[in-house]
Amino acid sequence: MEQTAAAGADGTAVARAVLGLDIGGTKIAAGVLDPEGGVHGFVTAPADASSETGVVRLFELGRQALSAAGLEIDAVGIGCGGPLDSANGVLVAPLHLPGWRDVPITALASEAFGRPAVLDNDATAAAAGEFRYGAGRGARNMVYLTVSTGVGGGVVMDGKLQRGPSGNGGELGHVTVDWHGRRCRGCGRRGCLEAYCSGTSIAERAQEAGMDGASAADVAQAALAGNPVAAKLWDETCEALACGITSIANLFEPELVVLGGGVVRTGEQLLGPVRERVAEDVMGPPLRIVAAASGDAVGVVGAAAVAYERVRV
Repeated sequence: MEQTAAAGADGTAVARAVLGLDIGGTKIAAGVLDPEGGVHGFVTAPADASSETGVVRLFELGRQALSAAGLEIDAVGIGCGGPLDSANGVLVAPLHLPGWRDVPITALASEAFGRPAVLDNDATAAAAGEFRYGAGRGARNMVYLTVSTGVGGGVVMDGKLQRGPSGNGGELGHVTVDWHGRRCRGCGRRGCLEAYCSGTSIAERAQEAGMDGASAADVAQAALAGNPVAAKLWDETCEALACGITSIANLFEPELVVLGGGVVRTGEQLLGPVRERVAEDVMGPPLRIVAAASGDAVGVVGAAAVAYERVRV
């Protein structure tokens, strides 16, 4: 699907903005990205388990972003967890949204906004956004990991984003860190990175340890305050994440690993121990591990970056 950019007075192509829509497990987000990577009109709302009402809410959020941004757009980019059919723009059966099945999301978005729309895996899209506009700018080989409701990722090798034949490659959250370990709620296998490091998993492990009702953020705060149960949980989380990153780095030999998602809001409380453990174990050259530059807007920036890549704007 292609669209030529709007023409200026002299007949040359003028790149306009792109609407990015991010469909997460606990929240949805929308924002408008300009060609230089600036985010405008960024808005969020809770996710909806029903695809019928959820799509309506997503597009309404997109309209709010457009109104607040005051910019004309040439395309719509959409990011969502898989499985999905990126080429045909269909959400097949997102693991984090069990009520969303076989949703022709790009066709619906094109109809709603009157512009071409594209779909990509949310973490893969975020990798594209950070590579093009964020912490990965200037790198040639980069791994991105989102540590949020679930754990996803994307890989850039020699300047090119790797998607796999069906667009569902780069499921780095399902790298095994303990093959006898916890059951992963996302894929059903045991010992996935997601089963230890996602916000959902941290909260579940806290519940099992007697911290009733504690979220991942609560665990992090309690660990800082010296709670021994929380400190043990947090250390295990950092150790599992470092183990996963080390395995991924040994496979792809990136120069940079970028971490995004809600759990990464803890900053150096997470990044510091992870860096130390990875430095001790990784093979190959030194590896930089940094937080995503786009912050909470990383999903929207990624979705829009994919539109800039796949639609001629």
